[in-house]
Amino acid sequence: QGVHQRGEEQRPDRHRRYVPDGASLEIEHHGADQGADDDHRVQADETPFEKLPDRHLRPTVVVGVADDETREDEEEIDDDEYDDDDYDDIDYVAENGALIRNPEKVYAVHSYPTEAVKAIEKFLFDQLPNLNFLVCGEQAAYGLDILPERYFKTSSHYYHHLEKVKSFSDIHDKILKFAIECPDEKTDYFVQLFKDNLNQYSDVTSSGHGDIDIIQPGIHKANGLKELGDILGIKLSEMCAFGDGGNDLEMLREVGDGVAMKNAVPALLEVANHVTDTNDDEGVLNYIEKNIL
Repeated sequence: QGVHQRGEEQRPDRHRRYVPDGASLEIEHHGADQGADDDHRVQADETPFEKLPDRHLRPTVVVGVADDETREDEEEIDDDEYDDDDYDDIDYVAENGALIRNPEKVYAVHSYPTEAVKAIEKFLFDQLPNLNFLVCGEQAAYGLDILPERYFKTSSHYYHHLEKVKSFSDIHDKILKFAIECPDEKTDYFVQLFKDNLNQYSDVTSSGHGDIDIIQPGIHKANGLKELGDILGIKLSEMCAFGDGGNDLEMLREVGDGVAMKNAVPALLEVANHVTDTNDDEGVLNYIEKNIL
C-alpha cells in the first residue's frame, strides 16, 4: 500500500520536511507530548511516519511543483535527531505527474512536444501583464526577464533552480508544465480562458489562490501514481492519498482510499472516501495513526 501526502500550510513552529506547493512530510511526534521541549521530543523512528516501512507501507511525496525543490528538501532533513538513511526510499511524483523519481534514479519524464510549447508560450505572452508565468523544465524553471522582480523573488522559494531569460529561444530543456500566477479573484477566469484556448495542447488545474498549472493532457498526479505503482507492483486501489487542492482531484478519485483534508476545496470533499483534520491540525498524521498503522 502506498501512502501519499500533501498539505498547504507551512508553520515555522513545526519541524517539517517541506516540499513546495504545500506538500510536506511531518517528522515530529504529534502525540501527548506535542509541544514539549526539544530535549523531550521522541526519536523519529517512533513517529507514525517512521512506522510505515515496518508495516510494508511506502511513502510517496506527490506535488505539483518542481523536482529541484524536493531535492532541496531532502537536504533540509540533515539534523542530528534524524537519520538521512530513513528517507532514502521515498519516491517523488513531481510537476503534477510529469516527473517520477526517487533519490537514486529517475523513473520517468514526460515532456511537451515543441509545437505545443511554442503555442502555449505565445498565448501566455499575449496575456501579459495581467498574469505572470514560468516555463517549467526538467533542469530548471524559466521566466522572461521582463517579469516583475517581486515575482522572481517569490518564485525562488518554490523553484530553487530559476533562470531569467530574454527570450523563449534561450530555453534548451524538456518542458514539463507552465506555472501561472494571477490575481486570486481572477483564478476562475483564467482557468476557463486556458481551457477554451489551449485544450488541444493541455489540461488546466489549479490549487487555488491565484496559482494555475497548464499540464500535459493525461499527465496528472493520479497518472503519476499509476505509473509509479506499475514499477513498484502497487495498484492504485492499494494506495491511500491525501489532498486539499484542485490538482489533487484525480488522485483522490482514483486511489483506493482518497482522504481530503477538512480545509480542502469543495470538489475534493465531494469525491473523497474520508475526511481528516485540517493541515494545521496534522490531519495526515492523525489519519495514518488511527486508520493505517
